[in-house]
Amino acid sequence: MLEAIHYTAGGSKRPAAFALPEELFDGTVNEPVLHQAIKAYLNNQRQGTAKTKTRSFISGGNQKPWKQKGTGRARQGSTRAPHWRGGGTVFGPIPRDYTTEVPRKVKALARRSALNARAREGRLHVVEKIALEAPSTKTLAGLLAKLGFDGQKVLVLTHGVNRNAYLSSRNLQQVHVVPYSDVAPYDVLWSAQVIVEEGAFTGREAEVTEALTAAVAKSPRTPKAAKAPKAAKAVKAPKATKAVKAAKKPAATKAVKKTSAKKAAAKPAAKKAAPKKKKGE
Repeated sequence: MLEAIHYTAGGSKRPAAFALPEELFDGTVNEPVLHQAIKAYLNNQRQGTAKTKTRSFISGGNQKPWKQKGTGRARQGSTRAPHWRGGGTVFGPIPRDYTTEVPRKVKALARRSALNARAREGRLHVVEKIALEAPSTKTLAGLLAKLGFDGQKVLVLTHGVNRNAYLSSRNLQQVHVVPYSDVAPYDVLWSAQVIVEEGAFTGREAEVTEALTAAVAKSPRTPKAAKAPKAAKAVKAPKATKAVKAAKKPAATKAVKKTSAKKAAAKPAAKKAAPKKKKGE
């Protein structure tokens, strides 16, 4: 069974070593699989956009420089031939895809082999938790210096995404912070020391027994001024009932109706039009 040195969140060494999980750390290192996985990883980083011009892509050269015979010089067909100055390139790079596929099980075996290699060398360490209250490059650098890894290539594997640890490491050229589930074999072999959070192996957050940094005293917030109570809305007067509305109508409406009837009766009856006379009467 492989073991790793166990540290607290503050960088203090614990008396007992951390027993690494047997299903992952069996001590075997498969070098051919490691070579295959790392070669594929590096191939997949290539863009494949390099290109040179052959003689068919260079302008000019569509005419013989001189006639075939009689000049005493060697025969030439184009000034854009590869042996001419300004001519095309022979067998130069052209855009291509360098993508290399690796089976999923081969990737998993290579990842286990890389971690086993660091564990066997005693360069894999377990920390309770990378407890950073806020992004701080100085705090992370101080923790690595306390562990004795100052100036070395360090790979920090966190339990899940640790945003504060990632932001704290961006100004440290020799420190990489990666979630444990996303680490590649190349990252493990690139580093000289590997630090893993305890929760990455146990599957649960470890209880921090020692604070990493002093708690920052937060200034008490000033209580907000209490809002003035809203003024009570004026009570609307009740709407008048239909009977009251009818009573308010002026009595002159009936008189108006009677006068209009008298005017209609006083109008003279319209005279009937006389019959038209026929021709010849």
